Amino acid sequence: MDLAFTPEEQKFREEIRAWVRDALPKDISHKVHNALHLTRDDHQRWAKILGKKGWLGYGWPKEFGGPGWTAIQKHLFEEELALAGAPRVVPFGPVMVAPVIMAFGSPEQQKRFLPGIASGEVWWSQGYSEPGSGSDLASLKTRAERKGDKYIVNGQKTWTTLAQHGDWMFNLVRTSNEGKPQTGISFLLVDMKSPGVTVRPIIMLDGGHEVNEVFFDNVEVPAENLIGEENKGWTYAKHLLSHERTNIADVNRAKRELERVKRIAKAEGVYDDTRFRDEIAKLEVDIVALEMLVLRVLSAEKSGKNSLDIAGLLKIKGSEIQQRYSELMMLAAGPYSLPFIQEAMEAGWQGEYVGAAHAAPLAATYFNMRKTTIYGGSNEVQRNIVAQTVLG
Repeated sequence: MDLAFTPEEQKFREEIRAWVRDALPKDISHKVHNALHLTRDDHQRWAKILGKKGWLGYGWPKEFGGPGWTAIQKHLFEEELALAGAPRVVPFGPVMVAPVIMAFGSPEQQKRFLPGIASGEVWWSQGYSEPGSGSDLASLKTRAERKGDKYIVNGQKTWTTLAQHGDWMFNLVRTSNEGKPQTGISFLLVDMKSPGVTVRPIIMLDGGHEVNEVFFDNVEVPAENLIGEENKGWTYAKHLLSHERTNIADVNRAKRELERVKRIAKAEGVYDDTRFRDEIAKLEVDIVALEMLVLRVLSAEKSGKNSLDIAGLLKIKGSEIQQRYSELMMLAAGPYSLPFIQEAMEAGWQGEYVGAAHAAPLAATYFNMRKTTIYGGSNEVQRNIVAQTVLG
């Protein structure tokens, strides 16, 4: 296997690198490189910059307004953005629901929804998990009852990432109780401004407002917002989850954070410790192996093969790597990583740090990363899927 990039691919990388260097706002990249809080404006500014260039939907085919890049080009684009300190593209619109609309939506739905996603103007949220229905998503209870030309939605979603910013939400809802649980689920697009939608914040340990509960009380949704066929939503959800789990692997952010681990270790004087260097080396080897897996998934996707099973393996390894690099940063800074000063995680704070400035967000990141082996389908469930469908 030849793992070297071609001269054309290297030229493509250099072009992306030059554009990002000029286009990425410096205040945003500073926050990303130092793990400071990003605001809605930060995310939206960057999304609109990418959208204006035609690259927010960087994975889209040309027929839907995307650049039509190869799997390798998409990978190189993601890598250059991550290494430059660009915020991770909020995936719910361009990476997750857009492919579903392209594959299963009507021409009218494609014309209505895709332009707002591509431009970065419309913020999407994901309505999947519910109390008691996380990894066992087929047990969801949020109900959508058809009445004439609309659905009446009642129920609750939880752990809904950044739903406080959402304009629209793609929802898995139950439209039938007959047969297997998977067969009664539909895929519905809901306007978050609809009467009866309530978003309640879940505040994290570090004071951040990242996730939410979302309640639906007799919410009226036009039947034209149903994607595909009624009771076929599980098929569409599996299509989406293959994109989500590839995205969760986040190998390019891992490469950037590996460099941050090294910077912190050098600043704290532990980089020359042999045992600590061993841990960095093991992490780096696993990141390279993860990158190879990502390229396999992208290649399978390009050839039209079903990459969902391998994507589950990606989710397992990617989430574990995220936890390991956050732990190594904590170990490098030692006791100075423990004090909690919420204001110190905001850009421009002029107060007194405990230890070095780089230590302030480390504990918050460490605790936040405990979630990665749970969301998007817990790693225990993913291991069962891999064992059954890949290993037989």
